[in-house]
Amino acid sequence: MKAVQFASYGGPEVLQVVDVPEPHAGPGQVRIAVRAAGVNPVDWKLRAGYLKDFMPVELPAGVGSDASGVVDEVGPDVQGVAVGDEVFGTTVTGATAEYAVLGEWATKPTDLPFEEAAGFPMPSETARRALKLLPAQKGQTLLVNGASGGVGLAASQFALADGLTVIGTASEGNHPFLSSIGVVPTTYGEGLVERVRALAPDGVDVALDVAGSGVLPELVQITGDAQNVVTIADFNAGDHGVRLTTGGDSRSPEARQEAAELFEKGAFRLPVAEVFSMSEAGEAHDKSQQGHVLGKFVIVVQ
Repeated sequence: MKAVQFASYGGPEVLQVVDVPEPHAGPGQVRIAVRAAGVNPVDWKLRAGYLKDFMPVELPAGVGSDASGVVDEVGPDVQGVAVGDEVFGTTVTGATAEYAVLGEWATKPTDLPFEEAAGFPMPSETARRALKLLPAQKGQTLLVNGASGGVGLAASQFALADGLTVIGTASEGNHPFLSSIGVVPTTYGEGLVERVRALAPDGVDVALDVAGSGVLPELVQITGDAQNVVTIADFNAGDHGVRLTTGGDSRSPEARQEAAELFEKGAFRLPVAEVFSMSEAGEAHDKSQQGHVLGKFVIVVQ
C-alpha cells in the first residue's frame, strides 16, 4: 500500500510516499480504508525531531495519528463495530496511508464529511483532557489562547456546551467565525491582560494555552493563580508553576464520541482549512507550522 513516511528527521522534504506492507487489526483494534488524515502540530514536531527526547519514534516512521475512513477489518475482542461502518479515530500505525489500524474510534455521523471527521480525534481528546485538568465548571469564564486551531476550537465548543463563557485569542481574520460559535474573540500580543479584563470585568476563572506563544505569565496574572492555567504547548510551563499536559497524565478517549454527538446537535465544528494530497504532505506540514489557521489541514487519501 501507499503511505507517507520519513526515514530521517528533518524538514518537510523528508516526507516521501512509499510502498509498505498493509497493517492488520489486532485484538481490540479495527482497520480502516483511510479516506482522510488530519494534520496536527505534533506531526511536524515529531518529523523535525523536536520531540525525540519526549516521544521517540522508530525510523522509518509513518505520519499522522488521526484518520477517518471505512472499517474493512475487525480484530478479536471488538464489539459494536462492523465492516462497512464509517468511523474516525486514532491510529496505532501512520494515518497518512491507504490503510490504518485504529486503537480508539468513534462512529462518524452520516452528515459529517470524512475530511472534517479526520480532524476530530486528537483535538477533541486533548481539549477535553485539558478542560478536566483545570477543571472548568459551568458558570465560569475560560480564556483559550489560540482558539481558532483544532484544539482551541474543540476546547471552546466543549466549554460552551458545558455552560462556560469563553474568550478566545486569535488572528483578527478568524474573529467572525469565533463569534459565530459563541466565543468572545480578542487579539494576541501586547496588552492582552488589559483587553481580557475589559471583556470580562468580573474576572476570568481558568485559562488554556494551546498556542505555546510565551504568554503563561499573562494567563497566570489574568486568572490569579498558576493552578488555574493549563498548557498543551509550552514546555517551559514548570518555570511558571503551570501544568503541562501531553497525554501521559490522563486521557479522555470518550471525547471523540462527545464531539460526534455535539456535531449532530449543530454545536461542534472543526472547519477544513485546506485539503492536500499524499504527495503534498510536506506542504501541509509547512502550513501547519506557520500557525494562525482556522480549523484543520487535512490530507485526502482515497
